[in-house]
Formats: sequence, structure tokens, C-alpha cells
Amino acid sequence: IAVKNISNTPKEAILVYKPRGIETSKTAPENKDIHDRLPALSHLAPIGRLDKDSEGLIILSNDGTLARSLTKENSNIEKEYLVTVREIVTPEALTRLSTGIMLDKVMTKPAKTKKVSKSSFTIILQEGRKHQIRRMCDACRLTIESLVRVRIGHLKIGSMKPGFVKRIPTKDIELLKK
Repeated sequence: IAVKNISNTPKEAILVYKPRGIETSKTAPENKDIHDRLPALSHLAPIGRLDKDSEGLIILSNDGTLARSLTKENSNIEKEYLVTVREIVTPEALTRLSTGIMLDKVMTKPAKTKKVSKSSFTIILQEGRKHQIRRMCDACRLTIESLVRVRIGHLKIGSMKPGFVKRIPTKDIELLKK
């Protein structure tokens, strides 16, 4: 039996602006995911996730070290989101979101929040629990209309639009691994 030496496979990392309405990874055969949208990148795995109703930056890669750096429990890599809600964002809600909210009997790590407009704010997390921002907003009686990941570490969304893809330069990959 011939065994392919995967350590010789060139490492790749691609920054994708995941559009709203597609999943990061398929949860049911009838659903569309990133690989349906970008079949040429099907050899790369998503690092982390964004739910179907969220959009924004996601990294696809075959680099296990990079994946561990971004997803390990004590990772200090920030992920920034722009959140738009139906209600008016109050200082009390931002304080509650930033100091931590009990989810599944465990307090969320402190987050950084900043009001952008009467009904939008940014939130910066260093953890990524399932539907975390949606559940935190729900606890503050805020109804999310739009949730966009605008930054992963030092990588920013900039002028990218839904569906855009760009290769992450080696120097940027190394910064994320530190």
C-alpha cells in the first residue's frame, strides 16, 4: 500500500467572504456550503464556522498548525463582528455583552464592544462557541438582523464582497500562528 506523504503537500490558506445563506460545512445533503460555491477549494477545510444566516470572513486551509492556532481554547486571536439589530443598542446591553453572559452554565470570556449606530455595534471575541453572538444578543433582548465577521486577527474584510476569495500571504499566515 502506497501512503501519500501529506507533509510534502504545500500548505495553503485562503480568505473567503462567506455569503449569507450558505453553510460553512454541510449539515444536510440538500443544503449549500462553501465547497458547493467554491468547488476548486474543496481540498481545503474551513477553520471555524459561520452559521448559515451570518456572513463574512472564513479561512479555508490544509494547514493543521494554523487551524489549531485559530481554534484552540486559549487562542488569543480576535474575531470582530459587525452586528445590526432591530432594537436600539443601549449602553447597558453593550456593558452586559462585554463583561460576559452565562451560556450553557459557563460565562463567556470578556468581549470588546463599540456602538456604531443606534442599532448596530461591533463585538470582538477571543472564543467561538456555537451561535455565541446570537445567544448573547438574545440574552440582552436584541434581535439580530445582520451578523458579519469583519476581521480575523489582523486580516480585515476591507473591500471584499460576498463570494470573494483571496490567498493569504505566507507572512500573514505566520502572524496568525504566533
